[in-house]
Amino acid sequence: MTLLTDGSPNANPYRLPRDVRPDRYDIVIEPDLDAARFVGEVHIEATVHAPIDSVTLNAAELECSDVMLSQGGTTSGAEISFDPETERMTLRPADGRRLEPGNLRISCTFAGELNDQLRGFYRSTFVDEAGEAHTIATTQFESTNARRAFPCFDEPDFKAVFGVTMIVPADLMAVSCGEVVSSEILADGRRRDTFADTMQMSTYLMAFIVGDLEATEPIDVGGVPLRIVHVRGKSALTGFGLEAGAFALAWLVDYYGIGYPGTKVDLIAVPDFAFGAMENMGAITFRETLLLADPQKATTAELLRIVDVVAHELAHMWFGNLVTMDWWNGIWLKEAFATFMQVATTDAFRPEWKRWDEFSIERGAAFDVDALSTTRPVEYEVVSPADAEGMYDVLTYEKGAAVVRMLEQYLGPDRFAAGVHNYLERHSHANTTTTDLWDALETSSGEPVRTVMDGWIFTGGYPIVSVEPHPSGLTLSQHRFVYGTARSGADAAGPGGPGAGGQGSAVWSVPVMVRARLADGRTVTERLLLSDAAANVDLGGTVEWAVVNAGGHGYYRVRYSAGLLAAVARQALEVLEPIERYGLVDDTYAAVVAGDASAAEFIGLVTDLGSETDLHVWQRTIGGLKGLHAIAEPDGREALSVLIRDLATTALGVLGFEPQPGEPDLDRELRGVLFEAAGGRGRDELVRARARAIFENATDSSDAVEPNLAAAAVQVVAAAGDETDYGRMLELYRSADTPQSELRYLQSLLLFEDAALFKRTLELFAAEVRTQNAPYLLGAAMTHLDHGPAAWAFIRDRWDELTDRFPQNSISRMAGGIRGLHTRELAGEVDAFFAEHEVPQGALTLAQHIEKMWVNVRLREREGARIGQDPAAPAS
Repeated sequence: MTLLTDGSPNANPYRLPRDVRPDRYDIVIEPDLDAARFVGEVHIEATVHAPIDSVTLNAAELECSDVMLSQGGTTSGAEISFDPETERMTLRPADGRRLEPGNLRISCTFAGELNDQLRGFYRSTFVDEAGEAHTIATTQFESTNARRAFPCFDEPDFKAVFGVTMIVPADLMAVSCGEVVSSEILADGRRRDTFADTMQMSTYLMAFIVGDLEATEPIDVGGVPLRIVHVRGKSALTGFGLEAGAFALAWLVDYYGIGYPGTKVDLIAVPDFAFGAMENMGAITFRETLLLADPQKATTAELLRIVDVVAHELAHMWFGNLVTMDWWNGIWLKEAFATFMQVATTDAFRPEWKRWDEFSIERGAAFDVDALSTTRPVEYEVVSPADAEGMYDVLTYEKGAAVVRMLEQYLGPDRFAAGVHNYLERHSHANTTTTDLWDALETSSGEPVRTVMDGWIFTGGYPIVSVEPHPSGLTLSQHRFVYGTARSGADAAGPGGPGAGGQGSAVWSVPVMVRARLADGRTVTERLLLSDAAANVDLGGTVEWAVVNAGGHGYYRVRYSAGLLAAVARQALEVLEPIERYGLVDDTYAAVVAGDASAAEFIGLVTDLGSETDLHVWQRTIGGLKGLHAIAEPDGREALSVLIRDLATTALGVLGFEPQPGEPDLDRELRGVLFEAAGGRGRDELVRARARAIFENATDSSDAVEPNLAAAAVQVVAAAGDETDYGRMLELYRSADTPQSELRYLQSLLLFEDAALFKRTLELFAAEVRTQNAPYLLGAAMTHLDHGPAAWAFIRDRWDELTDRFPQNSISRMAGGIRGLHTRELAGEVDAFFAEHEVPQGALTLAQHIEKMWVNVRLREREGARIGQDPAAPAS
């Protein structure tokens, strides 16, 4: 349903009236873990701003009763009416009196179910080392699910102070946003824990958790106690997360120039969690795999991800919690900045990980969506809760962070940081809109930030900057980069032209960094703002080679003229930084998908870069070759397998097959990437034999195996595995001693080529695997080279069952696997299916998945038969 509004809350049926605002909540909640129920009471101190006949607040999936309204010494009951569609509860004084401006106290008792949908107040389970099952009650309120735990004014600009009391079994631990200030044993043997008041904050940041948990001893970080809370028996896995958390908290305080706004930090590992983590104020919840780890067994990528997520959530304590977006259309204001800050923090934590180079991969995922006609602006109108859920995607996070990084590099880090400090300081404990941020950055930098940035935030898509030589330098021109929208028949015209490279009408203010070598031997740099469709850049002479988007941080693609491309590619390993070479490879592959370059051009480029030593360039190279391998005809697949094998084994020979003491972490990760490529798509028999030896040693011996190589060996063994290997992987998944190992072995089950084993995997995902993981794994199953269609048929036939079982916000992510389907017949079937099956919390995301599926159909039809042909031979 699309509702047109005039932009004001009163015009939106999902918004609450603004005539009553909460000031304080006192919540008492009693979870019954055995019965999967909870009861509670809430007392809300509010302010009435105009005479009213009723009070409207949010409540969903709750039984509410005993409502009392107190004002001016008079207390009366209330008539309750519910609107399930808008999840609103209206209270009318039973005595018919009007409520006047001034203080108002709202009291209510409530009851609800501890649900299994991983939202609101829900249950999570785990089995301890003795085989005993335990239940935890925990919360996930963002975006609009606090209303499922207690009646409240569940919108981000209704900030208030929260006081929480929990009544729980005496042998269980309770955690909330504040520290425990009193604890007493009641006559019935339960324990009553009262927590310190929170700062003034939004409902979505409240949390309460109870279960068989334990906590590490707190670490003092500048006067703030920080600890990790986890299920019993996993204390040995907390050290790395504590180290990351302590570093991030101290670094962020220094960067922001503002003290931590809470009184304590609990990082809480939850066995079942729909998202990666959630920035509840002072009680941050995480998936176990993103907080608990054994550094001796985890890969570099797994450890980096933990630092990232810990830093992301702590960054929210300021960006999101202290200063909060006014309404859900501004989600990017917190999520993009938290993503930007996580990369900056991780880069400071381990500079040798080259985290900003790694971010290029994540930015590429945003590029991929943003090249579709079904893309959206970073910020757009949000009407309903389902609209808000649809905002949690790569455009909010990765595109938002990418344009923020581009702005930071253009303004300079010091001026940018000063603007961030001014923004946070000026708006502490308040709500903001995008223009408030631009104003702060304009004040600190003196640059026209709003003029530059509005196009990036309020317009979908991005430009491709074309580069041509000019007698005194370069000619730059921009147009929108799009893949095209045709679903059947010949390619239809995209915006401004046929195929994907057609010129769109949008023009951005593009911060362009240029580095060029002139014919006279000088190397020059230039910074400019490309605000028109085209411009000449005077560099002082004829250009020998040039890199546009120098530094690699711009959110745009670059397409060089044939001569400039050949010149820069020829010298890329000598004159380009790794992040710039990454951009060259990524932009070329995107041009292939768009129909602006051939697969042969991409293959030629990466073959010329065969002496590459950088992890991230290799990851993009192998990713591109695997993408072409997936859509190639049998002969082309074989040719690409040979190429992947040759490139990867040659690079392994230079790097060395065996890890060396003291070598860089990224070299170890690169070895794993190359090893998996050679033994997987490359099907190298020597690598496969070596992988089996590594796998057996890692699982049957106490000898330590380097984690990146051990993880790669698991993938290679699975790709060539039989039923015995499958049984071993399944056993290792079920008995894994770390969250990372559990997920690693679970994912390996997707790689087996035997059709019967693959079907077993699908059944396992549907029935046994935790619902936090299963939808994503089923989506990934559709990308299997041989069995993707079978995975689609499984999901199609079991759709009702799966969508009933899985959290609703995960359904569009499960459907994302359709991007791996690339035959016209199958795409037509998928299209027809989703025309009759809605995905309410991800309608736009689903439309993007469908469009990208058709983009891949056209890529296969255009390039599939040409891959592996002799370039000199005529096309068939």
